[in-house]
Amino acid sequence: MAGKTIMEKELADLRRRINEHDYNYYVLNNPTVADVEYDALMRRLKELEAEHPDLITPDSPTQRVSGQPAEGFEEYFHKRPMLSLDNSYSIDDLREWARRCEKLAGGRAFDYVAELKIDGLSLSLIYEHGLLARAVTRGDGSRGEVVTNNAKTIRSVPLRINATENVEIEVRGEVYLPREAFERINRERAELELPAFANPRNAASGAIRQLDAQAVADRRLDIFCYQLLFNGTPAFASHLESLEWMARHGFKVNQHRCHCSTIEDVIAYCNEWDTRRDELNYEIDGVVVKVNQVAIQEELGTTSKSPRWAIAYKYPARQASTRLLDVIYQVGRTGAITPVAVLEPVQLAGTTVARASLHNSDEMKRLGVMQGDFVFIEKSGEIIPQVIKVIIERRTGEETEFEFPQHCPVCETKLIKPKDEAVTRCPNPDCPAKLRASLLHFASRRAMRIEGLGESLVEQLTSPRPQRNKKGELVVDENGHPVTLPALVSDLADLYQLADRRDEVTNLERMGGKSVDNLLAQIETSKDAGMARLIYGLGIRHVGERTATILANHFGSLSKLAAATSEELAQIHEIGEVVATSIFEWFRQPRHLEQIRRLETAGVRTENSHETTESVPRIFEGKIFVLTGTLPTMTRDEAKAYIEARGGRVSSAVSKRTSYLVAGLDSGSKLTKAQELKVNVISEEDLLNLLRN
Repeated sequence: MAGKTIMEKELADLRRRINEHDYNYYVLNNPTVADVEYDALMRRLKELEAEHPDLITPDSPTQRVSGQPAEGFEEYFHKRPMLSLDNSYSIDDLREWARRCEKLAGGRAFDYVAELKIDGLSLSLIYEHGLLARAVTRGDGSRGEVVTNNAKTIRSVPLRINATENVEIEVRGEVYLPREAFERINRERAELELPAFANPRNAASGAIRQLDAQAVADRRLDIFCYQLLFNGTPAFASHLESLEWMARHGFKVNQHRCHCSTIEDVIAYCNEWDTRRDELNYEIDGVVVKVNQVAIQEELGTTSKSPRWAIAYKYPARQASTRLLDVIYQVGRTGAITPVAVLEPVQLAGTTVARASLHNSDEMKRLGVMQGDFVFIEKSGEIIPQVIKVIIERRTGEETEFEFPQHCPVCETKLIKPKDEAVTRCPNPDCPAKLRASLLHFASRRAMRIEGLGESLVEQLTSPRPQRNKKGELVVDENGHPVTLPALVSDLADLYQLADRRDEVTNLERMGGKSVDNLLAQIETSKDAGMARLIYGLGIRHVGERTATILANHFGSLSKLAAATSEELAQIHEIGEVVATSIFEWFRQPRHLEQIRRLETAGVRTENSHETTESVPRIFEGKIFVLTGTLPTMTRDEAKAYIEARGGRVSSAVSKRTSYLVAGLDSGSKLTKAQELKVNVISEEDLLNLLRN
């Protein structure tokens, strides 16, 4: 027994010393021991743990890379959504955002925190009883993928923290690949005759979702932490306090953060780092600006995608020049024809660019682009770069003019250009390109989440197929021409018939039995994606995610939405006349109604799972609720959905603007604060009775 105690002490001492060296090296960037000494400590720890495997602890430095490669990632619902930030591209935009915050704050004083905007990917680290329990990617903002083993390979991520707070601690940060690691990886890939990674962000993003943690460790990712939550709510009264708490508890927080009293101080900080960003060992593309006071953050609230109390100031894009080789014309799901410039590949802001948008025929004319021109391209807040200028001085006289097509490049239907629109469109409702784009949109993560339905498979599903005999030989007609079979999919509803045609799908290229079964399982699961996702997935022009959610909550069923008049639609808050007309006209098309009928027949859910606002009046309009403690019959999510369906808003912090605090068992500090502010405190039963009173 005594021997074991001595062994436990030695193991604990080794782990402590190694963790201290890791912190000094990876967080403080201040190594205090030579590599040979560090390696000796790690070697001794591995030897002792191999002799005494029963003494291995989850937070041991040896456990950063352990076990076999994973077979997949489980999903995890974030307690508090991981929202994206709105972007601003000018100082004037930044000042306007500050004015909006001041107006919404109603005269209450606040200041700002400015932080460098790391070009990486967001990750949530969740600690239970001080131990790293799980790490989760941002995903779609509501749910992400659990990548705990991969996160453990990031040496600046603490495996255990010494926190006295008896709560679930969530630390959110931005995972990135240091420039020196990026350059090393590309050198190694070049030696192996593998293609180089285009930029550090892509290399980091691809790494964190590797199934083999050892492969992730080889990338040498790092992280800067920027948000702290206790039990899913902001931990302190100010954002700056949260940053300081994380820094004290061993997390890597960017040292270049700045506490700013005014928006002009923020602007000075932004201008300074625009000229200094090349000094850094990591990529930044701007500055994140946040209101410092959490109470005011909660009052400012969020949109469906972004917090109103924070904004990303994006630096002006760096331009590059290259030769324009050709223009291709893409057909979107609404029939819009988009010209895309094909370029000689060029490096732009760390990315290899070979294509750039020309937007539409009017923009092509304005620019005066010709084949063979040298052009300036720019990437400024756009996913795809854009051509911004022709370098006339470099013309040789051998350039040739482009002629915008008069017919669809896919189905050859004569194109139209609606009055008052800059976009040229293919009017053919049966255009294969429109169908393919619609299927990809319908299957996207923000719509029905059929992740196995990619471009290659959609191309095969929507194309005629050569007929083969039982021997696998092509069948030909009397003239020797191959006999073709109709496409497997001709509209969205056909996806839900593929289960009955499994053998035909299996015969497609690169579609083995397991791949087909996975695809069919995802299609089956998508039937319960919900009405809001379905409306968005239908691809109605002008209907984005936010509008789809509003329509789902207002009407409750697709049949009621389809029956609505244009006037009824226009009267809904946030639905204007243009959007209302687009929705109304979409549901007047017989082919669309037939598609919806077939979706319903296939079992796709076309109604909300909760009561609609047609049967329940929006009595909570303008009211702010806070939930605390454990409710008797409802989960937090159920209570939140109940309130929001009736027009209310749920906040995470109690303030003078709070209308009701809904208190359950084990209510804590929120109840005390509500009582101090004389906020109405009600029970779950009282909440339900509000509807009846």
